[in-house]
Amino acid sequence: MGRANAGKTTILQRVCNTTDKPEIFNGKGGKVDASVVEGSLTRGHHIIEDELVFQSNPGFVFHDSCGFEAGSEEQFDMMKNFVRDRAKRIRLDERIHAIWFCIPLNESHRMVMAAEKKFFDECDTGYVPVILLATKADTLELEAFEKLEEQGLNVDDETGSARLQEEILVNNIEKIKNWLGNTRFPPHDYLPLAGMEQEGANCVPLVTCTANALKEEGLQQLLISTQQSNLELCMEFAIMK
Repeated sequence: MGRANAGKTTILQRVCNTTDKPEIFNGKGGKVDASVVEGSLTRGHHIIEDELVFQSNPGFVFHDSCGFEAGSEEQFDMMKNFVRDRAKRIRLDERIHAIWFCIPLNESHRMVMAAEKKFFDECDTGYVPVILLATKADTLELEAFEKLEEQGLNVDDETGSARLQEEILVNNIEKIKNWLGNTRFPPHDYLPLAGMEQEGANCVPLVTCTANALKEEGLQQLLISTQQSNLELCMEFAIMK
């Protein structure tokens, strides 16, 4: 979930180790014409019941809210009803198991908007953990350079720049926590993500954070085993269990 251009699709591609677009299926298993869906997205429309599957790793099934901040009250209610319904399903393959909610850090002037607060105030996800992903954290490098220049410091000082960038990141995460921590249904965890636009980006922190947030050990094992491309992560959790 999250606003448009928050990097949602890119994250899914990196988790599935692919650059291909997902295949899309409706709730009854029928394949959806991708060109029709693409046209709907450009108009701000979406069907959250649709399933997104990447052939590189079909063990994952995703649902995308497609930037519901631009939608109507009716669209928000459809999303909320979908989450409530799928969070309570008995069948494992019909249930949603985790929610990644993306907020981009490159929009510091509007990191948390009314749509985000509305979701965390009104949407009870039950036992399904919501993990707040602070995306595009690498864009803070430019902000760090600008602050160094304002302070008259050496912009070529990589150590100083990295230290300032980390400080800005920590401050931004704290701001998000302050804004969302007082909502009725706050995020389970907060995770900054950087470099997701690069092929082969490291998704271990994301998968590990998600696995730790899951309440059921069986689900943890399924998630780790489905992340086929990282044997080190599979071995780590196998040893832990």
